[in-house]
Amino acid sequence: MMEEEELEFVEELEAVLQLTPDVQLAIEQVFPSQDPLDRADFNAVEYINTLFPTEQSLANIDEVVNKIRLKIRRLDDNIRTVVRGQTNVGQDGRQALEEAQKAIQQLFGKIKDIKDKAEKSEQMVKEITRDIKQLDHAKRHLTTSITTLNHLHMLAGGVDSLEAMTRRRQYGEVANLLQGVMNVLEHFHKYMGIPQIRQLSERVKAAQTELGQQILADFEEAFPSQGTKRPGGPSNVLRDACLVANILDPRIKQDIIKKFIKQHLSEYLVLFQENQDVAWLDKIDRRYAWIKRQLVDYEEKFGRMFPREWYMTERIAVEFCHITRTELAKIMRTRAKEIEVKLLLFAIQRTTNFEGFLAKRFSGCTLTDGTLKKLESPLLSTNPFLEDEPTPEMEELAMEKGDLDQRKKPKAPDNPFHGIVSKCFEPHLYVYIESQDKNLGELIDRFVADFKAQGPPKPNTDEGGAVLPSCADLFVYYKKCMVQCSQLSTGEPMIALTTIFQKYLREYAWKILSGNLPKTTSSSGGLTISSLLKEKEGSEAAKFTVEELCLICSILSTAEYCLATTQQLEEKLKEKVDVSLTERINLTGEMDTFSTVISSSIQLLVQDLDAACDPALTAMSKMQWQNVEHVGDQSPYVTSVILHIKQNVPIIRDNLASTRKYFTQFCIKFANSFIPKFITHLFKCKPISMVGAEQLLLDTHSLKMVLLDLPSIGSQVVRKAPASYTKIVVKGMTRAEMILKVVMAPHEPSVVFVDNYIKLLTDCNTETFQKILDMKGLKRSEQSSMLELFRQRLPTPPSGPESSSSLSLLTPTPEQESSRIRKLEKLIKKRL
Repeated sequence: MMEEEELEFVEELEAVLQLTPDVQLAIEQVFPSQDPLDRADFNAVEYINTLFPTEQSLANIDEVVNKIRLKIRRLDDNIRTVVRGQTNVGQDGRQALEEAQKAIQQLFGKIKDIKDKAEKSEQMVKEITRDIKQLDHAKRHLTTSITTLNHLHMLAGGVDSLEAMTRRRQYGEVANLLQGVMNVLEHFHKYMGIPQIRQLSERVKAAQTELGQQILADFEEAFPSQGTKRPGGPSNVLRDACLVANILDPRIKQDIIKKFIKQHLSEYLVLFQENQDVAWLDKIDRRYAWIKRQLVDYEEKFGRMFPREWYMTERIAVEFCHITRTELAKIMRTRAKEIEVKLLLFAIQRTTNFEGFLAKRFSGCTLTDGTLKKLESPLLSTNPFLEDEPTPEMEELAMEKGDLDQRKKPKAPDNPFHGIVSKCFEPHLYVYIESQDKNLGELIDRFVADFKAQGPPKPNTDEGGAVLPSCADLFVYYKKCMVQCSQLSTGEPMIALTTIFQKYLREYAWKILSGNLPKTTSSSGGLTISSLLKEKEGSEAAKFTVEELCLICSILSTAEYCLATTQQLEEKLKEKVDVSLTERINLTGEMDTFSTVISSSIQLLVQDLDAACDPALTAMSKMQWQNVEHVGDQSPYVTSVILHIKQNVPIIRDNLASTRKYFTQFCIKFANSFIPKFITHLFKCKPISMVGAEQLLLDTHSLKMVLLDLPSIGSQVVRKAPASYTKIVVKGMTRAEMILKVVMAPHEPSVVFVDNYIKLLTDCNTETFQKILDMKGLKRSEQSSMLELFRQRLPTPPSGPESSSSLSLLTPTPEQESSRIRKLEKLIKKRL
C-alpha cells in the first residue's frame, strides 16, 4: 500500500509540474542553465547511464550519491526560503489595493471641481462677449451700407456724366467711365427690386444703345457707303469710339467692321467688274497687286484708328479673298470655253503665291472656315515619291541652280489660307486633267521613239543592269502632276488624275517594257552527233545576243523599279486625297502588270539558256551508249552545256546585280526546267551498256557540280548558293544518278534487281520502271516477268506521317552520294 501511494504521489507531482512549451521557453530565457536536471525532457535512465557509462565507473557510486544528496539539500533550503518569503505577500497586496482606491477617489473629486469651475468661467465669458457680438454685427451692417451708398452715389453720378459725355461725343472719357459704371452696376443685381436701382439700370442700357447708334452714325458720316472716304485721315474721335465699341454689344463692333471693309473694298468691285479686261485670268496679278497697295494704304492712314485686337488688316485681306473667289468663279463659269491649261496654271500659281504671302503676313485667327492640313514628314529616299515636296519657289530655284539637295530643306509651315481663293479653280481642273492625259500620251510616244532611236542599253558588268531613263522621267512627271493637283484639290480631281496615272502605267508596261522584249523563234537548229563531237569551244552562240540579254535584264530591273515606285505612288496618293476617297485609289492591277513583265523577262532568260542546251541533250540521247568501250573524261555534250552556261549566266548575273532576288529566281526556274528535261533525255538513251552507264553517271555528276556552282560561275567573288536552289539541284540530279545506278545493277536475280530499284528510286510508277528496263535493253518477255514481279514487290504505302519518313530513309543523303561518286571515279581511273 505504501508503494502504491508513493507511485500515485509521483504521478500527481509530475502532472502538476507539467508546464506548457511557452512557459518552459520563458523560464529558459530568464534562468538559462546547462544542467541536465533542468531540462524539460529530463530522463533519469539516460542521466544515470551518462554518470556510469561502464561497470568500472560504479566504483565511485558513493561519491556521486553524496553529491546528489548535497544538491537536494540545497534545493530544499532554497524552496523553504522562498515559501517563507511569500507568507506576508497577500496582506501587503490588499493594503496596496486599498491605498490605490483612496487615491482614485481623491482624483475624481478634484476633476469634478475643475469641471464646475470651467462651466462657471464659460458662462461669465458669454455674458461679457454678448454686447461685443452685437457691436460687431452693427459694424458689418454699417460698413455694407456705407459701401452700397458710395456705389449708389458713384452709379448715379456716373450715369449723369455718361449721358452728358455721350451728347458731347467725349468717347475717350466715356470708354473709361462706361466700364466703371458697368462694374458698379454688377453690385446692384440683387437690389433690382428697388425702383430707383432699376431706373438707374435702365438709364445705363439706354445710354449704351444711344452710344452704339451714335458711333455707327459717326462712322457712316466719316465713311459713307456711297462716295469716297473722307479726306484727311481718321480722327481721334473715331479712335476713341472704337474703344467704346469694345465695351458695348459685340454686334456694334461687327457692324463697324463690316461697313468699313465694305466701303474700303467698294473700289475693287468697280475696277474688276466682270466686263472689264483686267478681270480675266491673264491679269490676275493686278488683283493681288491692288490689295497689297490697299493694305499698305490702310496701315498708313487707319492703322492706329482701330484697336490692334480687331485685326482689321487681316479682316480686309480675308474679305478680299472671299470676294475674289466669288468673282473668279462667276467669270470662269461665263467664259469656261476660253480657259486654257497654261492660263489656268498661271492663275493657280499666282493665287497660291498670294495665299502663301498671306500666310507669312497674318496668323489666320480671323478665319471661321479655314482648316489646317497636317502634312506628314516624308522619308529620305531615291524614290521621287519619298522626297519632300518643294514649294513652287523652291522648284524654280532648284531648276535654275540645279540643286538636288532641295528636298533636304525643312518644309514650310502649314498655310491656313490655302484654298481660300484657289478653291474656285477646282470645278475647272478637268482642263488640267485632260492636258495631263495628252502630255502623258505624248511622253509615252516619245519614250517609244527614243528607245527605237537609241537602241538597247549597253552591257553593264560593274553596277548591275541599268534602269531605263524613261522610267525615272515618267515617275518624276507623275510626282509633279500629283503635287500640282493636290495643291488645288484633294477631291474628285485627284481620283481623275489617278485614273490617268493607271492608264499610262499600263501603257508604259506594254509599249516600253513588254513591247521591247526580244522575241523567241519557234524553230531550233538541232545538232548531229558528229557536229557535236567536232564542235570547238565558242563555236556555237546562244539564241539571244549579249545585247539582247542585257536588254532583258534592263527591262527586268526597270519593271522591278516601277513595281516598288508604283506602290509608293499609291501610298502618296492616299495621303493627298480626302480620307473618304482613299478606298477608290488602288494601283494593284498596275503592280500586277509589272510583276508579269518581271516573270516574262525571267522566263525569256530561262528559255534562252534552256534552248541553247537542247541540242546537246538531243545529241546525248542519240549517242550509241551500248558501244562505249571505256570511261573517259566528260562527254562533248556536257562540255557544250557548260559552255552555254558560262556564256549566259555571268552576263545575266552582272546585269541583275541590283536585283539579286530575281537572279535567284532565274537560277531556280532554270534548274526546275533543265533537270526534268535532262532526265527525260536520259530515258531516251537506250540501250546502255555497263560502261556506257558509268560514262553517263560521270557526266551526270559533272553537270550536277556545274549546276550547284551556277549562281557564282565565272565570278571572282565566290558566294554560297541559296539553300532553296541547292535543294532543288541536289534532289533532281540525285534522282538522275539513282536511275543510272539502277541501270548499272545486274537484272539477275530479278527479285534483287526490283528491290534495289524500289530502294534507290522510291518510285512506284510502272512507266518509270518500264523505261529503265528499256535502257537496259531487256527483251519484251523478260520485261513482262519483271513488271509482274515489280507489281508484286511494291510495298503497301503506310498511312499518316510514317509514309514520308520511310521515303526519306530510303533516299540517300547528298554526302553519301558524293562519296559513292568519288569511289566510282577512282574505279574509272584504275580501269584507264
